[in-house]
Amino acid sequence: MKINAYLVNSFTIKGTGGNPAGVVLNADGLSYQEKLKIAQAVGFSETAFVSQDNVADFAVSFFTVTEEVDFCGHATLATFSTLFKLGEIIPGRYTQRTKAGLLTVDVEANGQVIMEQTLPEYLGVLEYEAIAPLIGINVDQLRSTQLPIEIVSTGLRDIIVPVPFGCLDTLIVDNEGLSAFSQAHDVVGIHAFEMNEEGSAITANCRNFAPLFGIPEESATGSASGALACYLVKHVKRSNVHRFTFEQGRAMDQASLISAWVASLDQTVQKVKVGGFATEIGQQGITLEG
Repeated sequence: MKINAYLVNSFTIKGTGGNPAGVVLNADGLSYQEKLKIAQAVGFSETAFVSQDNVADFAVSFFTVTEEVDFCGHATLATFSTLFKLGEIIPGRYTQRTKAGLLTVDVEANGQVIMEQTLPEYLGVLEYEAIAPLIGINVDQLRSTQLPIEIVSTGLRDIIVPVPFGCLDTLIVDNEGLSAFSQAHDVVGIHAFEMNEEGSAITANCRNFAPLFGIPEESATGSASGALACYLVKHVKRSNVHRFTFEQGRAMDQASLISAWVASLDQTVQKVKVGGFATEIGQQGITLEG
């Protein structure tokens, strides 16, 4: 059986940068092991598999090179951008069934894809002393932000780590230590960020590390961007401004742009959305034996 995978960069800036994902359409007949083999052959951090659904417009499953995960933001963007550019869908609102729940996706006429994420769960604060050695930063530097290190999920559990401005690109990750820590705390990994000055076009610059899932670093992370937006609404006073723009991938020379929107009432988040643009970079034929 031959499978065609679309190779797509998500959260691109005018067609450049972004984070690559695989997209496989008409995946209804594929087993778990077949999807895993395809994801391994593609070799990206995630590959999305699109199937029919009795209730939602599509059922979408997400595989890393090691296992299935509940949700993936950049692979969702890649999926709906691909469907749109192939003429399978028109601008409008769609629903996707994921292991993280039934979520809406808006496709705009200009090709921007805006995806809903699950409402945030704030799952605990971690000590600076526990995180500092994992990312190669001095404990006092980490503490100087006066912001907490918190596990937040809008579909996937990430450790949101604020670092002082100017420190982000200098981080050196202990991949083995972070993998063990992530497994022990049931999280995907670390999403580190540094705030820019108020009024800047970029709210924060970010880096994401998930070595437990075979991702030493990735250049754009949709799920963690939603979690970060909710974290900022909770901890940073920004005069009721709930639209954020994040840059990620700078340290990888793969700069990506991610937009996030949070609707809240009395500091309680009512809705979380993350969006951006995607660019197809190729296709890959994969043969499954047996």
